[in-house]
Amino acid sequence: MTLEQQPPEHQHHLDTSGLYCPEPIMLLHQKMEEVKQGEILLVTATDPATTRDIPKFCQFLKHPLVKQEEDAQEYRYWIEKA
Repeated sequence: MTLEQQPPEHQHHLDTSGLYCPEPIMLLHQKMEEVKQGEILLVTATDPATTRDIPKFCQFLKHPLVKQEEDAQEYRYWIEKA
């Protein structure tokens, strides 16, 4: 039996539930302007396209994707501001 790893602590949250590409990424780009370097933003989404788009966003802008998880209803991403 393994213990469930606790999600990383976050200072900001962006809920994009119910929105579809490209809206989650557009809102993420705007929200990252409010986040200070080293802080973590939790993004929640329901659009499956975010599983492709958010990691690419992080890679392109060099923001570490600290953790990514999903369940039947929701995708969650913890992004550290570079």
